[in-house]
Amino acid sequence: MKKIGIIGAMELEVETLKSKMTITRTVTKASMTFEEGTLNGISVVIVRSGIGKVNAGMCTQILADVFEVTHIINTGVAGSLKAEINIGDIVVSTDAIYHDMDATSFGYPLGEVPQMGVREFVADSHMIEEAVASCKRVCPEISVYTGRITSGDQFVADKAVKNRIIENFGGSCCEMEGCAIAHASYLNNIPFVIIRAISDKADDSAETDYPTFEKHAAEHSAKLVEDFIARI
Repeated sequence: MKKIGIIGAMELEVETLKSKMTITRTVTKASMTFEEGTLNGISVVIVRSGIGKVNAGMCTQILADVFEVTHIINTGVAGSLKAEINIGDIVVSTDAIYHDMDATSFGYPLGEVPQMGVREFVADSHMIEEAVASCKRVCPEISVYTGRITSGDQFVADKAVKNRIIENFGGSCCEMEGCAIAHASYLNNIPFVIIRAISDKADDSAETDYPTFEKHAAEHSAKLVEDFIARI
Protein backbone atom coordinates (compact mmCIF):
# COMPACT_ATOMS: atom_id res chain seq x y z
CA MET A 1 0.00 0.00 0.00
CA LYS A 2 1.24 3.46 -0.90
CA LYS A 3 2.37 5.70 1.96
CA ILE A 4 3.98 9.02 1.07
CA GLY A 5 6.45 10.86 3.28
CA ILE A 6 6.32 14.64 2.81
CA ILE A 7 9.22 16.66 4.20
CA GLY A 8 9.52 20.42 4.55
CA ALA A 9 12.46 22.11 6.24
CA MET A 10 10.30 24.78 7.90
CA GLU A 11 6.83 24.81 9.39
CA LEU A 12 5.75 27.29 6.74
CA GLU A 13 6.46 24.65 4.12
CA VAL A 14 4.18 21.99 5.63
CA GLU A 15 1.56 23.85 7.70
CA THR A 16 -0.91 24.21 4.81
CA LEU A 17 -0.75 20.50 4.01
CA LYS A 18 -1.07 19.51 7.68
CA SER A 19 -4.13 21.72 8.09
CA LYS A 20 -5.89 19.75 5.34
CA MET A 21 -5.02 16.22 6.47
CA THR A 22 -6.84 13.84 8.82
CA ILE A 23 -4.28 12.99 11.50
CA THR A 24 -4.45 9.50 13.03
CA ARG A 25 -1.09 9.38 14.81
CA THR A 26 1.52 11.84 16.00
CA VAL A 27 5.04 10.62 16.71
CA THR A 28 7.90 12.74 18.05
CA LYS A 29 11.36 11.41 17.34
CA ALA A 30 14.73 13.17 17.16
CA SER A 31 12.92 16.41 18.09
CA MET A 32 10.79 16.13 14.95
CA THR A 33 7.00 15.77 14.97
CA PHE A 34 5.66 13.29 12.42
CA GLU A 35 1.95 13.58 11.61
CA GLU A 36 0.54 10.40 10.07
CA GLY A 37 -2.89 10.16 8.46
CA THR A 38 -4.59 10.87 5.16
CA LEU A 39 -4.62 13.79 2.76
CA ASN A 40 -7.30 13.65 0.07
CA GLY A 41 -7.68 9.95 0.88
CA ILE A 42 -3.96 9.21 0.43
CA SER A 43 -1.89 7.77 3.28
CA VAL A 44 0.79 10.33 4.20
CA VAL A 45 3.29 11.26 6.88
CA ILE A 46 4.08 14.98 7.01
CA VAL A 47 7.03 16.37 8.96
CA ARG A 48 9.11 19.50 9.42
CA SER A 49 12.70 18.28 9.31
CA GLY A 50 14.45 21.45 10.37
CA ILE A 51 17.06 23.23 8.30
CA GLY A 52 20.23 21.67 6.94
CA LYS A 53 21.53 18.38 5.62
CA VAL A 54 21.85 16.43 8.89
CA ASN A 55 18.29 17.21 9.96
CA ALA A 56 17.00 16.32 6.50
CA GLY A 57 18.91 13.05 6.29
CA MET A 58 17.84 11.94 9.77
CA CYS A 59 14.24 12.80 8.99
CA THR A 60 14.29 10.69 5.84
CA GLN A 61 15.74 7.70 7.70
CA ILE A 62 13.01 7.90 10.34
CA LEU A 63 10.38 7.94 7.62
CA ALA A 64 11.96 4.80 6.20
CA ASP A 65 12.46 2.93 9.49
CA VAL A 66 9.46 3.92 11.61
CA PHE A 67 6.79 4.65 9.01
CA GLU A 68 7.98 2.46 6.11
CA VAL A 69 7.02 5.07 3.53
CA THR A 70 6.96 3.98 -0.11
CA HIS A 71 7.66 7.40 -1.65
CA ILE A 72 9.25 10.64 -0.45
CA ILE A 73 8.46 14.20 -1.51
CA ASN A 74 10.57 17.14 -0.36
CA THR A 75 8.72 20.42 -0.70
CA GLY A 76 9.92 23.93 0.00
CA VAL A 77 11.70 26.97 -1.36
CA ALA A 78 15.04 27.59 -3.06
CA GLY A 79 17.18 30.18 -4.77
CA SER A 80 17.29 30.25 -8.57
CA LEU A 81 20.53 29.50 -10.39
CA LYS A 82 19.21 30.30 -13.86
CA ALA A 83 18.23 33.68 -15.26
CA GLU A 84 15.05 32.31 -16.84
CA ILE A 85 13.83 30.75 -13.57
CA ASN A 86 12.16 33.57 -11.67
CA ILE A 87 10.76 34.13 -8.20
CA GLY A 88 7.53 32.16 -7.85
CA ASP A 89 8.44 29.55 -10.47
CA ILE A 90 8.63 25.84 -9.62
CA VAL A 91 11.59 23.50 -10.09
CA VAL A 92 11.03 19.73 -10.05
CA SER A 93 14.22 17.75 -9.49
CA THR A 94 15.82 15.57 -12.11
CA ASP A 95 18.64 14.85 -9.70
CA ALA A 96 20.37 16.35 -6.67
CA ILE A 97 24.01 17.00 -5.82
CA TYR A 98 26.02 18.45 -2.91
CA HIS A 99 27.68 21.73 -3.82
CA ASP A 100 29.75 21.75 -0.61
CA MET A 101 31.25 18.25 -0.78
CA ASP A 102 34.94 18.35 -1.75
CA ALA A 103 37.10 15.22 -1.60
CA THR A 104 39.05 16.10 -4.73
CA SER A 105 42.33 15.67 -2.80
CA PHE A 106 41.58 11.94 -2.79
CA GLY A 107 40.72 11.82 -6.48
CA TYR A 108 36.95 12.08 -6.22
CA PRO A 109 34.98 14.40 -8.50
CA LEU A 110 33.84 17.61 -6.85
CA GLY A 111 30.46 16.97 -5.20
CA GLU A 112 30.88 13.20 -4.80
CA VAL A 113 30.75 11.64 -1.33
CA PRO A 114 33.78 9.33 -1.02
CA GLN A 115 33.10 5.62 -1.60
CA MET A 116 29.49 6.22 -2.62
CA GLY A 117 30.07 5.37 -6.27
CA VAL A 118 27.62 8.03 -7.42
CA ARG A 119 27.79 11.82 -7.50
CA GLU A 120 24.19 12.68 -8.41
CA PHE A 121 21.10 11.15 -6.82
CA VAL A 122 18.48 10.70 -9.52
CA ALA A 123 14.79 11.38 -8.84
CA ASP A 124 12.05 8.96 -9.84
CA SER A 125 10.99 9.53 -13.46
CA HIS A 126 7.28 8.86 -12.87
CA MET A 127 7.19 11.23 -9.89
CA ILE A 128 8.91 13.92 -11.96
CA GLU A 129 6.39 13.56 -14.76
CA GLU A 130 3.38 13.68 -12.45
CA ALA A 131 4.73 16.60 -10.42
CA VAL A 132 5.16 18.67 -13.58
CA ALA A 133 1.66 17.71 -14.75
CA SER A 134 0.19 18.68 -11.37
CA CYS A 135 1.89 22.07 -11.46
CA LYS A 136 0.50 22.79 -14.91
CA ARG A 137 -2.95 21.69 -13.74
CA VAL A 138 -3.27 23.56 -10.44
CA CYS A 139 -0.86 26.47 -10.98
CA PRO A 140 -1.18 27.21 -14.71
CA GLU A 141 0.00 30.77 -14.20
CA ILE A 142 3.38 29.54 -12.90
CA SER A 143 6.31 28.36 -15.02
CA VAL A 144 7.56 24.89 -14.07
CA TYR A 145 11.04 23.60 -14.86
CA THR A 146 12.85 20.30 -14.36
CA GLY A 147 16.47 20.39 -13.35
CA ARG A 148 19.24 19.70 -10.89
CA ILE A 149 18.92 20.67 -7.23
CA THR A 150 22.18 21.71 -5.56
CA SER A 151 22.38 21.49 -1.77
CA GLY A 152 24.77 22.65 0.91
CA ASP A 153 24.83 23.94 4.45
CA GLN A 154 24.86 27.54 3.27
CA PHE A 155 22.23 30.14 2.45
CA VAL A 156 23.53 31.46 -0.86
CA ALA A 157 23.25 35.26 -0.92
CA ASP A 158 26.44 36.13 -2.76
CA LYS A 159 26.80 36.34 -6.53
CA ALA A 160 30.34 34.95 -6.47
CA VAL A 161 29.21 31.86 -4.55
CA LYS A 162 26.27 31.44 -6.92
CA ASN A 163 28.56 31.65 -9.95
CA ARG A 164 30.93 29.07 -8.44
CA ILE A 165 28.05 26.62 -7.93
CA ILE A 166 26.84 27.16 -11.50
CA GLU A 167 30.34 26.70 -12.92
CA ASN A 168 30.99 23.47 -11.03
CA PHE A 169 27.58 21.82 -10.94
CA GLY A 170 25.16 23.58 -13.27
CA GLY A 171 21.83 23.20 -11.57
CA SER A 172 18.52 24.99 -11.57
CA CYS A 173 18.36 26.05 -7.93
CA CYS A 174 20.17 25.81 -4.62
CA GLU A 175 18.94 25.09 -1.11
CA MET A 176 19.99 23.30 2.10
CA GLU A 177 18.21 19.93 2.39
CA GLY A 178 17.23 18.30 -0.91
CA CYS A 179 20.36 16.31 -1.68
CA ALA A 180 20.51 14.86 1.84
CA ILE A 181 16.91 13.65 1.40
CA ALA A 182 17.79 12.29 -2.04
CA HIS A 183 20.91 10.60 -0.61
CA ALA A 184 18.98 8.89 2.21
CA SER A 185 16.18 7.90 -0.18
CA TYR A 186 18.78 6.36 -2.51
CA LEU A 187 20.34 4.33 0.30
CA ASN A 188 16.90 3.03 1.29
CA ASN A 189 15.79 2.41 -2.32
CA ILE A 190 12.79 4.75 -1.92
CA PRO A 191 11.64 6.72 -4.98
CA PHE A 192 11.73 10.47 -4.38
CA VAL A 193 11.27 13.86 -5.94
CA ILE A 194 12.17 17.35 -4.76
CA ILE A 195 9.79 20.22 -5.49
CA ARG A 196 11.11 23.73 -4.99
CA ALA A 197 9.36 27.06 -5.41
CA ILE A 198 11.75 29.92 -6.08
CA SER A 199 11.90 32.51 -3.30
CA ASP A 200 14.99 34.45 -4.42
CA LYS A 201 17.71 34.63 -7.05
CA ALA A 202 20.54 33.33 -4.80
CA ASP A 203 22.55 36.50 -5.28
CA ASP A 204 23.13 39.81 -3.52
CA SER A 205 19.36 40.45 -3.48
CA ALA A 206 18.54 37.17 -1.72
CA GLU A 207 18.48 38.52 1.83
CA THR A 208 15.79 41.00 0.81
CA ASP A 209 13.81 38.78 -1.57
CA TYR A 210 13.68 35.65 0.59
CA PRO A 211 11.54 36.96 3.48
CA THR A 212 9.33 38.84 1.03
CA PHE A 213 8.49 35.90 -1.22
CA GLU A 214 9.05 32.89 1.07
CA LYS A 215 5.40 32.46 2.11
CA HIS A 216 4.06 32.93 -1.42
CA ALA A 217 6.53 30.39 -2.80
CA ALA A 218 5.75 27.84 -0.09
CA GLU A 219 2.03 28.11 -0.83
CA HIS A 220 2.71 27.24 -4.48
CA SER A 221 4.63 24.13 -3.44
CA ALA A 222 1.87 22.99 -1.08
CA LYS A 223 -0.84 23.43 -3.70
CA LEU A 224 1.14 21.35 -6.17
CA VAL A 225 1.88 18.56 -3.66
CA GLU A 226 -1.76 18.27 -2.62
CA ASP A 227 -2.73 17.49 -6.21
CA PHE A 228 0.37 15.44 -6.97
CA ILE A 229 0.09 12.79 -4.26
CA ALA A 230 -3.02 11.26 -5.83
CA ARG A 231 -1.14 10.64 -9.06
CA ILE A 232 1.99 8.88 -7.83
